Amino acid sequence: MENDTWDASNAVDGRKSDLSSSGGQCAISYVKQTATWWVNLTTIHSIHHITIFFLTNNKPWGPSINYLSMFFLGFSVYVSNTTDRLQETLCYKDDNFTLDTKPAVFTTTCAVHGQYVIYYNERLPGVTYPDDYSDGVATGLCEVEVYGECSVKL
Repeated sequence: MENDTWDASNAVDGRKSDLSSSGGQCAISYVKQTATWWVNLTTIHSIHHITIFFLTNNKPWGPSINYLSMFFLGFSVYVSNTTDRLQETLCYKDDNFTLDTKPAVFTTTCAVHGQYVIYYNERLPGVTYPDDYSDGVATGLCEVEVYGECSVKL
């Protein structure tokens, strides 16, 4: 990431009381064409569900109050045994949320085995996206919680 305040490890430090860009509790990237973040669980786990606390600048979601949600629309969550998101399971692909419906805290059930949880989003050239989507994407993850059972022997 760009600086310690926005470091990738902030999304797995257990802190989520300050969901702002200046609070030092969020993993944030600059706006780009793609955004990728992943956590290594160190061993294969039996995952049940994943909860993401998005960057909100401590304001309610919604287009008239918080513009940040447009940078996260269209995101995907993968579970993999490598850092290659295309090698394993797509747990969730947002193709439904709008500025009005995107939750600040998102939970998805994903009953799979894996070692890496990967957040990915993109705005590719030549692709038409819904009107609510921004032209670029960013990582704005204040906490990513992975629930399930520890080490699984496969």
